[in-house]
Amino acid sequence: MVQATQRRALICGVSGQDGAYLARLLVDKGYEVFGTSRDVNAQRFGRLDSLWLNGRIRLLSMAPNDFRSVLQTLSLSHPDEIYNLAGQSSVGLSFEQPVETIESVAMGTLNLLEAIRFVDSSIRLYSAGSSECFGDTGTARANEHTPFRPRSPYAVAKACAHNLVANYREAYGMHASTGILFNHESPLRPERFVTQKIIRGAARIARGELDVLTIGNLDIHRDWGWAPDYVDAMWRMLQQDAPSDYVIATGRTASLEEFVALAFGHFGLDWRNHVHHDAALLRPSDIRFGAADPERARDRLGWQATVSLEELITRMCGAVSAL
Repeated sequence: MVQATQRRALICGVSGQDGAYLARLLVDKGYEVFGTSRDVNAQRFGRLDSLWLNGRIRLLSMAPNDFRSVLQTLSLSHPDEIYNLAGQSSVGLSFEQPVETIESVAMGTLNLLEAIRFVDSSIRLYSAGSSECFGDTGTARANEHTPFRPRSPYAVAKACAHNLVANYREAYGMHASTGILFNHESPLRPERFVTQKIIRGAARIARGELDVLTIGNLDIHRDWGWAPDYVDAMWRMLQQDAPSDYVIATGRTASLEEFVALAFGHFGLDWRNHVHHDAALLRPSDIRFGAADPERARDRLGWQATVSLEELITRMCGAVSAL
């Protein structure tokens, strides 16, 4: 009997939250996994270590905005599937570093598409999109047909990358898909993201290490999901016969105030006694309300979120308590 060839996957940006969870998913499915970072010798891979992936994937240095570097990485790894999760990932930071954001996200995606075209156009590509591209849709639930109205350099970069993927898919017949992901969290989130800032702040206050948590606008509403659910959606996209773009979300929108109340309540605290608002933390422009319609992902991918907001917060709080 001839054994099936082990599939190979290349995860660009493997050191982040999504990259680490995706690496674990693919390793568990029997893939040979390669992961990239700009400089693997200088990068710390604490998230991979926390998921017991040390030594189970091959790490390569790759600069997404350098076409030669991208081309060399594809030639070394010979992937069947590429997951593009690289690039500057913070909306807030994109206002401070707009050029880096555009280069790492938009140019990085273009370089991958061109490298696939040069090396092997049968390689399947997943590209990480963002719900930030929709801008403020009022209370309407965004789906794959909702127009983009980006309101940050990060969202502009992601919208550009999204359109590049669609263009190459149509022009060259590539199996290239974008996941339009709404917010997704986990204990692997860095503290510069507001959800982890809230969780860790509440834990410190409960331990008597902090008196007050200062944050920006509580009157924003988002669809928050569990990150390991979302990397499963990424994988499912590349198993489809035909490529397409998908909104990935829970379908439930909650306010940041509700998130704060649940997090502080986990530690037996009334958030109103400990949370202060600081206008200096507000972004130049922000999205007040984000809501999603993930029907296509449910119908075509057989995917839906499995973790509620309450359970997500409980898991994040539990991970911080265990530190």
